[in-house]
Amino acid sequence: MSVLDKFFKHHKNRRVAVGLALLGTVTPIAGLHKLYLGQPVWGIIYLLLWSTPIARIAAAIDAVWYIVQDVEQFERQFNGSSQYNLNFNSSPQVKAIAEALRELDRLREDGLVTEYEFEQKRRQLLDRIA
Repeated sequence: MSVLDKFFKHHKNRRVAVGLALLGTVTPIAGLHKLYLGQPVWGIIYLLLWSTPIARIAAAIDAVWYIVQDVEQFERQFNGSSQYNLNFNSSPQVKAIAEALRELDRLREDGLVTEYEFEQKRRQLLDRIA
């Protein structure tokens, strides 16, 4: 495995990506976040546009996008997986939790459980699988 392969295969951290994108908004080295995230073509394009405001504006947009992006979506997009991957192998526990989630959703739809209560209970149930 070459050095470049190792560089592009490492686990990408969202905080580092946001930091590098924000750094690119205030310095002429916009594009480091793209290189870090394994997008060398975009990184080079950003670096080539260093003298224009386009690269800085794009880096700012990227920083905001990484901040508002769901953790699971970031993991899937830049690491090729998710730390929230669930192993649905038809175990009795998974089936019981799935049924509990369906029942909880029915209660929410009927107005017997608030959105807040639903989300709390849903997270508790999903934490049992992980």
